[in-house]
Amino acid sequence: MEDYKKRLGGLANKLKQEIPKTPIQEVLPVKTTAAKEPEVQFNNRIPKALLKRVKAYGLEQELSLQDINIQALELYLSHKAKPT
Repeated sequence: MEDYKKRLGGLANKLKQEIPKTPIQEVLPVKTTAAKEPEVQFNNRIPKALLKRVKAYGLEQELSLQDINIQALELYLSHKAKPT
């Protein structure tokens, strides 16, 4: 019990002598995201085999079906659309 009191007293003295360390907060700039264009829902039916191919492509390229659809439609329209 005496040893415990010595250690406890030593701890109190140690706490009094040590200057508490103040944590330093790291300040980072706020990341801003580009304003997104509003999205709308687009549904259509496609052959089941084509859907499987698109899903497989998405897995290989790490793209979502939405991203693949957007890229495909933009590419199609850039080649097929008549300039206005």
